[in-house]
Parts: sequence; C-alpha cells; structure tokens
Amino acid sequence: MRRHGDDEVHEHDRGLSYDLPVLARRRMIRLLAGAGTGAGLAALVGCTAEDTASESTSPSAGTSSSTGPSSSAADCAGVPEETAGPYPGDGSNGVNVLKESGVVRSDLTRSFGDSAGGTAEGVPLTFTLTVVDAASGCGTPKRGAAVYVWHCDREGGYSLYTEGVADENYLRGVQETDDRGQVTFTSVFPGCYTGRWPHIHFEVYGSLADATTATAIISTSQLALPKDVCDTVYATEGYESSVDHLGRLSLESDSVFRDGHDQQLAAVQGDVAAGYTATLTIAV
Repeated sequence: MRRHGDDEVHEHDRGLSYDLPVLARRRMIRLLAGAGTGAGLAALVGCTAEDTASESTSPSAGTSSSTGPSSSAADCAGVPEETAGPYPGDGSNGVNVLKESGVVRSDLTRSFGDSAGGTAEGVPLTFTLTVVDAASGCGTPKRGAAVYVWHCDREGGYSLYTEGVADENYLRGVQETDDRGQVTFTSVFPGCYTGRWPHIHFEVYGSLADATTATAIISTSQLALPKDVCDTVYATEGYESSVDHLGRLSLESDSVFRDGHDQQLAAVQGDVAAGYTATLTIAV
C-alpha cells in the first residue's frame, strides 16, 4: 500500500499553487453545468473572534483542550473560500460520491454502498459545524442547509483516490442542518501529510437536494485542527508518519491557512482515550 513518504510528494500535497488550477476547473465545470453560484460565493462569511488556541509543542499525555474562535454579531467576519483540493469526490474531479445512496449519514468511519466495506482506524473525533446566516450578523441559524465533509485517514490517504483506499468511500458524508443550523459527524482524527496542515474539507449547500445532486455550492472551505491536540494524537499508534510531517509545518506556513485562520481553527476538547470533540461556526 503506497502512502505519503518523507521524500514523496503526491498530488494533494502540492499546496495552493497546485490546488488553485484545480479549483478553477471545478468552478468551470459547475458553470458549464448551470450550477454557478457567483452571488452566493461573493457573500461568503463566517464568525470569528480572538484565536486562543494553544500552540504548545509539549502537550500533556492526558486531557487536551484547545479553544478556537468564538463569535458575536459585532465581530461576524468572513470564512475564507478555499480550494477543495484535487480529491473532493463531488463529481467535479472524477468520481461523485454525493449521488450514491448512503452518503447522507453522521458516522463517517465506515464505507458504504458498493465500496470495499472497510473501516477507517484512528483516534475518535466528533465534530460539529454550525451554519449561520451572515446577513443577520451570524445571529440566525441556517436551517435546512446541507454540509458535505471529507478528510484524509490517519495515514494521509483519501478514499476514492489514494492507492490502497481507492475502493473505499469512508471519511465522507452529508447531513442536513437542524433547527440550530448544526450538523455533527463521527469520524477519526485525520493524519498530517506532506505540505499540509491537518484539516477537514467542507462544502455548504442551500439544501440537502442540492448536496445530493452536487449542484449550487454556497461555500467551500477547510477546518484547521490545533497544534497541541495534533501533537498528542500523533504520538499514538498509527500516526507515526504524521509526527515528521507536522514538525515541518505551522499554520503560518501552510499554503491554505497562512493568510489567516481565525475563522477556520476549530475549538477542540477531549483526550486520546475517550476521543475528541471539535466545533466551528461558519456563516453564509
């Protein structure tokens, strides 16, 4: 099984300079398909406040807690529009998992449908995204929207694409936001691969119907995970390659997050034994 080696750079390791052309192709595909959302993309925002995440390089082996952005109507600000990378699985670059039965789910750890039926291993991670209305100053939840999320496994591979897990579709899923504008997914903590800070991709759609037909994306962005928690998780079995990769990076040097990550850094709590919870508020 081929994975990310220290001296090997894969397509999704090339950073923003590679991803921008991919994003341009994605947008052109959607435009040609009649799914352009220029007005929606122009209005993208998210909620933020002072970033208080710990940047400790010597985390405790016990409970870790990193406080990410909080928000109020007065400091509601934009969540950056980011590349979805070359492995979105939404039909804009090859395979389309969004139209498959079973993609609407909360537990991302298992593959579904006609996949190989594998299970992603790793430290448990439950994360909640709260989608709010930008026009109201982040004060009104977006009920009935939909969020598609995907991320790499603990070894840095992406299901549907990476050799060795191309027959899997785990660590991908869609949910409709509830009355609080929230979706919650059960997953595993993603690894760190060459050239990218640990992250989770997400796309926001206006409705579940839009998401499951892969049309009319409102927002595409990424969630960043705090360093102290990453250090603790990567000291556990299965994450060995992530230690070296993370040691060569910082949020300030990452190709996506270096221009500012206040609206993208999740608040994370928990420990290795019980698992972690992460939260992030985004506004559209």
